[in-house]
Amino acid sequence: MILLLISPLLIFGLYVIGVLVYGSLNDWKPEEKIVIPITPTTKESEVVSDSVFTFMTWNIGYAGLGAEADFFYDGGNMVRSTKENVSRYLSGIKKTIIENKSTSFILLQEVDKHSKRSYYVNEFDAIQNLTDKYYGSFALNFNVKYVPKKYFDPIGHVESGLATFSKNAPTSVVRYQFPGQFDWPLRLFNLDRCFLASRFSLKNGKDLVVVNTHNSAYDDGTMKQQEMEYLKTFLLNEYEKGNYIVVGGDWNQCPPGFQWDAFAKLAEIEDVLVTIKKDFMPSDWNWVFDKTIATNRKLNLAFDADKTFTTLIDFYLLSPNVEAIETRGLSLDFKNSDHQPVFMQCRLK
Repeated sequence: MILLLISPLLIFGLYVIGVLVYGSLNDWKPEEKIVIPITPTTKESEVVSDSVFTFMTWNIGYAGLGAEADFFYDGGNMVRSTKENVSRYLSGIKKTIIENKSTSFILLQEVDKHSKRSYYVNEFDAIQNLTDKYYGSFALNFNVKYVPKKYFDPIGHVESGLATFSKNAPTSVVRYQFPGQFDWPLRLFNLDRCFLASRFSLKNGKDLVVVNTHNSAYDDGTMKQQEMEYLKTFLLNEYEKGNYIVVGGDWNQCPPGFQWDAFAKLAEIEDVLVTIKKDFMPSDWNWVFDKTIATNRKLNLAFDADKTFTTLIDFYLLSPNVEAIETRGLSLDFKNSDHQPVFMQCRLK
């Protein structure tokens, strides 16, 4: 009887040790700055003559977190959606992008390239191939050989990141590694957060710097603070050079002046989201969002318009020399992702 109890415990102990050793040996440690290739490749610098641009930012949830999803990290049960649902979600995501193919810049987060959770579909290529009108760049922020959770139904291999698509050819694209990380061993199986900065030459000799960001989730706020300070230093340095800056993405926190539970329908809510302080950036910088449309939902249950908690964590930040003309969230009832797109039109002053 004792042997019958010891054997499963021994096997599980060896499994845990094996996972930790394997994770440590394959722990990806990206450099602070990595130059990212552009597809299709371009050898000549392109001077951008336009002064009005349109943007779309969207966390597509790796085409695995549509309306039916209830993810275990959020208190649900699901580890991955069915292959049929992933295919359907990705088709819906591509349809939305095609319908907005006149957009100057598309900033996407949680784009899988080779992940078990999305059945190894290269989502970056699938979106890039929709049209030959865009230049594309991709930066890994989740590169783990084997994610053991859940133990009896693991997430497995994940290769995912940020994707930026632009009508104009960038002169350079650089991945910047955010500071901060979880303690060992959690850091072996979590994201290496970053932002992707694409640079475009303007007629006046300055640059338009487009930043695609995806900040930390499921932390106690410490990493978010480190990330925000790092990003702030980068942005202020670029503005001091006279450059024009647009930041968009999934900030995993609410913008200044927005009440995190503004869309809440239930009396009791367990979530308490971080809100960026109003004085975080100088007062002439502009936080741009559509306060009427929720951009993110909680994944503790399949989407229910009457019960699911929703909030706003996807938005833009503009430098003082960029003026927002229009901003609008696109309500899709979270059909194909746990996030919804946010569009913005702006003008360089």
